[in-house]
Order: sequence, then structure tokens, then C-alpha cells
Amino acid sequence: MTLAISKDCRVTIHYELKVDGETLDSTLDSDPITYVHGRGQIIPGLEEELQGRQSGEELHVVVPPEKAYGAYSPENLHDIAKSAFVDPDAIQPGMYVEGRTRLGAPFQAKVTEEREESFVIDLNHPLAGKYLEFEVRVVDVAPPEENVGEEQAGA
Repeated sequence: MTLAISKDCRVTIHYELKVDGETLDSTLDSDPITYVHGRGQIIPGLEEELQGRQSGEELHVVVPPEKAYGAYSPENLHDIAKSAFVDPDAIQPGMYVEGRTRLGAPFQAKVTEEREESFVIDLNHPLAGKYLEFEVRVVDVAPPEENVGEEQAGA
């Protein structure tokens, strides 16, 4: 009997990701990926569609923004003073910058506009607001490993 994908199974898949008809990522010419189902290691909408599938199945999945990287939010655009940047002369619209929030969390943002005294940065994920189109082939489904992370007796 073939094992169906369920929580904590180790799942190996090949996939191709397209957005607006353009291929953004693919494992078709490389090794497949393996993840543990139900642990949030892949986007929620794709994980939902894989639930119950079996090795050898192929599927076409369109994941809406709310089950992927969320809606695009204008509230994630911020006007940051040029003085906050180490080398503001090296920054141009279209570039990505890295920084830390006031609480110390790291972030990456796209510079969307240069103003006289500031830059507008976009903290939305680059795929926010996008429908993600996947072609997926389930390569293998392995049962959950027992006692993962627990010490074995006598070790």
C-alpha cells in the first residue's frame, strides 16, 4: 500500500514555480527537495494541496497570495532618511538593502524611490500579492521518523 502525505511525513518533490508566466524556480534540472509535511517548511497553500497525495502523483497548483506570501500592503512602504544609510550615494532605486528594525530583527527591502532627503523602501515580500503557479511531481513519501531528536537509551 502506498503511503499518503500526512503530518510529519518526509516528502520529496520536484517542482517548477511560475509567476505571471515566468519561471522563477525549478528543481527539474537538479535534485528534488525534501521537507517534513505539516511543519511550515513550504508555503501553506502548496502544503495544503499536497496533503493526501502519493508518490508518483503529478499536480498543477495555483496558490493565491493569502496562502503564500500575503497581499501586497502599501503600509509596508517606508520613507527612511538618507542619513540612516552607511553610504547613501551608493543606493539607487531597484536595489535591495538590508538592515535591522528598532527591535533588532533583520530585514531586506527594495528601494523603490529616491527623494531629496530620503529613500522609500518596500518591506513587502517580492512575491506578495502574486499568484504562484506550481507544477509538482511527488517523488517519495516516507513515514515520520520515530523518536526524532530524542536521545536513545544507552547512548
